[in-house]
Amino acid sequence: MSIFTKRNAAVGYITLKAASRALERRRSRRRSGLKLARYIALGLISVGILAGVAAVAMRRHAGTAEGPEEDSATEDDAGSDEAESEIVGEYVTAAPEPIPAT
Repeated sequence: MSIFTKRNAAVGYITLKAASRALERRRSRRRSGLKLARYIALGLISVGILAGVAAVAMRRHAGTAEGPEEDSATEDDAGSDEAESEIVGEYVTAAPEPIPAT
């Protein structure tokens, strides 16, 4: 009696095909899971970028809203703004004279 019969060959072939299909399903699930993780990460990054752009736009908009109010200020206020912008306690000192070469 031979082990290699048509029936055993058919059963082995069907078993191998079923195993390979199951393996492919596992791989495709992992791939789809990785794709999903990538899409979620890209979405979070893009939302962060949009939030940063919105914050910059809001600051610029807030800065331009204050602009006309400053134009209505008096001359004395403009002079005090210039004085406030200077660094307090900074003294300009003359550089020492260079030693002449002999």
